[in-house]
Amino acid sequence: MRSEEVTARYRAARDHLLSVREDGDAARADFRWPDVGDTFNWATDWFDAVARDNDRVALQLVEVDGSGSSTTYAEMSRRSERLAVHLHGLGVRKGDHVLLMLGNQLELWETMLAVMKLGAVILPTSTMLESADLQDRIDRGLVRHVVTNAGETPKFTDVTGGFTRIVIGGAAAGWHDYPTTLDDPAPADESRPDVVTRADDPCLVYFTSGTTSKPKMVVHTQVSYPVGHLSTMYWLGLRPGDVHLAISSPGWGKHAWSCFFAPWIAEATVFVYNYERFDAPALLDQLERARVTTFCAPPTVWRLLIQADLGTRPSALREVVSAGEPLNPEVISRVQRAWGRTIRDGYGQTETTAIVGNSPGGTVRPGAMGHPLPGVTVTLVDPVTGEPAVAEGEVCLDLTTRPVNLMAGYLGDPDRTRSALRDGWFHTGDVASVDDEGVLTFIGRTDDVFKSSDYKVSPFEVESALLQHPAVAESAVVPAPDDTRLNVVKAYVTLNAGWEPDAETARAVLAFARTALPAYERVRRVEFGALPKTISGKIRRVELRDREALAATDESTRQAEEWRDTDFDGLRSGGRP
Repeated sequence: MRSEEVTARYRAARDHLLSVREDGDAARADFRWPDVGDTFNWATDWFDAVARDNDRVALQLVEVDGSGSSTTYAEMSRRSERLAVHLHGLGVRKGDHVLLMLGNQLELWETMLAVMKLGAVILPTSTMLESADLQDRIDRGLVRHVVTNAGETPKFTDVTGGFTRIVIGGAAAGWHDYPTTLDDPAPADESRPDVVTRADDPCLVYFTSGTTSKPKMVVHTQVSYPVGHLSTMYWLGLRPGDVHLAISSPGWGKHAWSCFFAPWIAEATVFVYNYERFDAPALLDQLERARVTTFCAPPTVWRLLIQADLGTRPSALREVVSAGEPLNPEVISRVQRAWGRTIRDGYGQTETTAIVGNSPGGTVRPGAMGHPLPGVTVTLVDPVTGEPAVAEGEVCLDLTTRPVNLMAGYLGDPDRTRSALRDGWFHTGDVASVDDEGVLTFIGRTDDVFKSSDYKVSPFEVESALLQHPAVAESAVVPAPDDTRLNVVKAYVTLNAGWEPDAETARAVLAFARTALPAYERVRRVEFGALPKTISGKIRRVELRDREALAATDESTRQAEEWRDTDFDGLRSGGRP
C-alpha cells in the first residue's frame, strides 16, 4: 500500500471522529479503525504528511520566567529528519532501544519523531530517576542508546552497559554532542536511510509507575499507540487548530496520550507550561494568555486548583478533562459552578489508549467513567468465574479480535503477558459497575476493594465522600484488620490549609463520615499526613495496606498518629455492620 493511501485512510478515520465529535452514539456505532496495511510508520506516514508546508504551531513551550519557543509542524518535521540522520551516524539502527531521559523540551518531541523514523524503539524515562533505577531500566530494557541533558549525566557515571551516550546542552566525557545545527539547511548529500517498519514492529516501551512492584515494561507497536490514540483524540475533544495543555511529565504513558499523539493526530498545538513548583494562579494565567482551548489535568491538579480561587473561566477554554485516577464528584461540581464547564473523566492504562470516557457533548454523571470509546468493546468479567458479568466485574477487552489499541505485551516477561491476556481477555485489574444505559462507574482496583463485615468497600466511594468535607484535600482509604469485622475502614487524609492534625479535626472528619456514608463504609480510623505516591503521582495504597497489616500483627500496637471513632463520645455506638 502506498504511503499516500495509508495517510488518506488514517485521515478519513480521524475526520469521521471529528464530524461526530458531539454524538457519542454515532461515534461508537460507525467508527472503524483505519486499515494501514502491513507496513506503517506514524512519523512519516502521518506526521510528515500533515507537516508538509504547514506553518501551524505544533509545539509551544513557556517557562516560568516567560521565555519560550514555538515550533511549527513544518519545522518539527525538518528538524526530526535532520536529527534522524545524525542519530543514524551515531549507530542508531532499526530495532535498537533508545532511552530518552528528557524534560518537557523541544528535543524530546523531535527525538521521538527521529527515533520513530529510524524504526528504533523509544523508551521514555522520568528525569526523577536515580542511578539504581536507571541501571535496572537499561538492563531489563535492553537499551543501546541514551539521550539526556548535561545535568543528568552524573547519574550515569556508575551505570554499566555498552550503550551510546548522547548529551544535550553541554559537553560530558564519553558523551556525544546532540546536534545544534538542526535549523540550518540540510546539505545536498544528506538523506535519512529508507527504513520500512511493519505494523507489528515495536515502537515504544513505557515503564509503568510501579505501585506494587518493579515497573512493568509495556511494549507498543507501530500501530497500537500511533493508530490507537484516535480514541484519545476523540475523548479529549480535540479539533484542528486547538491549543491543548495537558499536565503530564515525560516518561509516562499519559504524556504520549495527551502531549504527543492525540494533539498531533488532530493537528492541534501542544502547549506546555514548564513550572517547577505548582502555582495555581500562574497556571490559570497561562490558560488565559495562551488561549488554551482544551485542558487535561490529573485529579491531583484539579484538587489543588479548587483549593485556589478558580476565578472566571479562561476565555477560550472549551473542554476540561481528567485522567490518571478516578475524579471525585465534588471536584467536578466545584469546577462546574466556577467555570460553567464539566470535567469529563476518561479511563485507560499504559497498556492501552483511552478506552472508556465521558464523550464531548454528552451528559456527565459525576463519578462515572462513561461509555466505551469508539473502536473499543469493553466486557465486565466476574473475577471468580471468569464469565461475563451482568452488573459488576473486572474491566476487560475481548481478544477474539485483538484490539488495535492494546499493547503487544510486557518486554522480557512472558509470564506476566500470559497472565494479563489469559482466558481470551485482556485483564485491566480494575473493577467497575455498569447501568442499564451502558455507563460504567469505577469501583476500584481488584486489590484495593476489600470486605468489611462481609460488605464490599470501594475506596473510591469513601474518598469521594470525604472530599466533601472542607478539611480534606486528599485521602487514601485502606482496610485496617479487625477481629470482629475482618476489616474496618481507615482513611489517611491530607488536610487543607487552616486545619490542624488534632483531635478536633479527627472528630469532625469521623462525624462527617457517619452521616455521609452507609454504615459498612463508615470511616472508623483516620490519620493525617502526606500520602505516599509514585513518582508519576499515583497514590501507593499498597504501602498503606502493608502498614496496617504490620500494625495488626501486634494486638498492642496502634499507629501513633491515628484517631479512632472509639476515642470520642457519641461516635462509639450505632456501628453495625
